[in-house]
Amino acid sequence: VGKNDEALLALESALKWNPSLAGAWNDKGWALYNQGKYDEAIEACDKAIELDPTLAFAWGNKGEALHLLGNPEGALDALDKAIELDPKYARAWNKRGWVLSSLGRAAEADVAFAKAKELGFTS
Repeated sequence: VGKNDEALLALESALKWNPSLAGAWNDKGWALYNQGKYDEAIEACDKAIELDPTLAFAWGNKGEALHLLGNPEGALDALDKAIELDPKYARAWNKRGWVLSSLGRAAEADVAFAKAKELGFTS
């Protein structure tokens, strides 16, 4: 059993006991994302956001999954919300750069990449 599988089992157990744990829903979304289950990841992130709309990581994870599902505009909306909530969220800035780059918006992408680097993002 891989680490993501183990994490999902633990998170499912925690959520059975307390389904209102926004952080656990976000972590479930990230584990699903890492398994390539992007639709399920978005569902888990949406549940986290429903429980705690200020959870920047849930917005960021949702944005990454939306981008990989071919929804760059939805991804930008989610990433922008993540950055609004946590302006020092370097990974969200970096992913914003990738989404903008995929849309041919190179100048904006360069600004986002530079901000991510300034905040310490390393790939």
